[in-house]
Amino acid sequence: MTLSAPRRNALSQPQAWPVSRDQMDKLRLWTIQSFIALLLLVSLVHPSRAFAANPDLESVLTGTRQRIEKLDYRLTGRLTRVEGNGKRTSYKFVAKAHWFPDGLRLLCEIAGPGSEKTSLLLHMSVSGHVTIEAVHPGEKAATVLPFERWNDPLVGTDFSYEDMVESQFFWKHQELLAPEKYGARDCFVLKSMSGSQDRTYYDSVTSWIDRGILYPVHVVKTPRGTGQQKDFIYYGLRQVDGVWSATQVEAKQQGKPGSSIMVIERGSGKAHLGRKDFDIRQSSDQGEKAK
Repeated sequence: MTLSAPRRNALSQPQAWPVSRDQMDKLRLWTIQSFIALLLLVSLVHPSRAFAANPDLESVLTGTRQRIEKLDYRLTGRLTRVEGNGKRTSYKFVAKAHWFPDGLRLLCEIAGPGSEKTSLLLHMSVSGHVTIEAVHPGEKAATVLPFERWNDPLVGTDFSYEDMVESQFFWKHQELLAPEKYGARDCFVLKSMSGSQDRTYYDSVTSWIDRGILYPVHVVKTPRGTGQQKDFIYYGLRQVDGVWSATQVEAKQQGKPGSSIMVIERGSGKAHLGRKDFDIRQSSDQGEKAK
C-alpha cells in the first residue's frame, strides 16, 4: 500500500502576485524615508545618543552654571578707572545678587566722587536673556536701559553695563578648545559664541577656567563688528562660605591706554536675600533721602 501526501486546499496555496519595477522602486523609497524619519526622531528624543557629547565640555558648563545658580551675596568695594598717565578716579561700589527660580538678579549702586549715584538692576533668565533697569544721576525713577546703551562705559570705566553678568555661559553655542596654562594654573579654554537669539554686543567670549575650581582666571571678549578685544583678569581667587570669588577684576580694552579695576573689600557669600532686597525704586528712594 502506497501512502500518498495529503492534498492541500487550493485556497491555502500561496499566491505569487506580480510586482512591477515601479512598485519596487516606490517600496525602496518608502523604506529609506521611514529609516531617515526614525533616525531624526531618535536624535530629537535622545540627542546624546545621536551625537556623542564631550564630557569635559559638559563638566565645565555644568560646574560654571551651577556656580552662578548658587549666587547669594552682598559685597562692597570700589571701582577705579586708571588712566594711561596714572591718574585714578574711584567710585564706591555696593552690590548684591541672588539666583531665584526665574534667574539671577543683581542690584548694584555706584557712587561717584561727588554725591552722584548710579543704580542698576540686572535680571538674567535661566536661558541667559538679560534685561537692565537703571537710575542715573539726576533721574528719580528707574527705566529700562535700551539695548543700544548696553555697551556704554559704566561711569566712564572699561566695564560696560553688559559686563556685570556672565550671560555668555548660558548661550547655546559652546566649544571647548585645547587646554592651556594661564600663569601657573591649568585651565579649560571655553569659547562661547553668541547667536541671533542672544541680546549681546559680543560676538564671542573665550574663558580660561581653572580646572580645579571651575572659576575663570582670564576672559577675552570680542565685540561684534569691531574685532577690538577686551581682556578681564581675575586676581586673588579665594573661597568664602564655600563660594569661590575673585578679590579683584581688571578690565582692559586692547589698543586703549589705561584700565579699570573692581576691588572687593568685604562681603558675604551667604546673604540669604529675598525678592524684597532687589527693589531698585526703594534703593533710589533711600539714596534721595541720604542727600
